[in-house]
Amino acid sequence: MKLHDLRAPAGSRRGKRRVARGIGGKGGKTAGRGTKGQGARDTVKPGFEGGQLPLTQRVPKLKGFHNPFRVAYAVVNLDTLARFGGDEATPSALADAGLVRAGALVKVLGRGQIDRPLRVSVHAVSASARQAIEAAGGQVDIVPMPFGHGRPPAKGNALTNR
Repeated sequence: MKLHDLRAPAGSRRGKRRVARGIGGKGGKTAGRGTKGQGARDTVKPGFEGGQLPLTQRVPKLKGFHNPFRVAYAVVNLDTLARFGGDEATPSALADAGLVRAGALVKVLGRGQIDRPLRVSVHAVSASARQAIEAAGGQVDIVPMPFGHGRPPAKGNALTNR
């Protein structure tokens, strides 16, 4: 027996009921739609809820969760710091060089390599970036957050970094 020889057992697959084909069988005359009324006709739009405001209009268009306490960092990688001209990389020096916006919270990540000693003073640094900077003879200092200890203020309050 081959795959193309397989067949369903006789009588196990019943044909689709063909309604509205005369009164001789089940589904004649009104074809299971009842008598008159909106459901008997073919004019009901998809999503129509009988005059109630439809679900698609009740639900807000752009929905989703936005964490008001999210800390957004401007990311600087090691390969960018390698091209950076100065000996000390601070948020203000990086902003003057055009690498980040002024007043941004800066985080250094470990993509690329650095081959010269560099003093880095930023708000956050990844473990691989810290290891690479210190292996090159540099020094890493963490600058305190402008909103103090703990989480930042909610969006819309003072000192947000969005």
